[in-house]
Amino acid sequence: MVDNKKFEETIAQIKQQIDILLNDNSVPRNVKTALDEAKKALNGDGGYSVKSSTATYKIDEISSDINLPPYARTVVWNILSMLESVKD
Repeated sequence: MVDNKKFEETIAQIKQQIDILLNDNSVPRNVKTALDEAKKALNGDGGYSVKSSTATYKIDEISSDINLPPYARTVVWNILSMLESVKD
């Protein structure tokens, strides 16, 4: 059985982490754009797998950005890890 409540809580945590990076002035604009697109995907229609896969794709693109501050890279990796747990 799919635990929708657990998925919703995980997605809420992911959105919080994304918001932290979006509000950080040291995060490059291209990274913020990808994070914003990932957040929109999580808010969009479709199953949890579709949402998480789309968000994972967007965030994975920027996870190795050379201009990403080290602590932000850690947050991005954490987000990717949480997205992996959201499958239906």
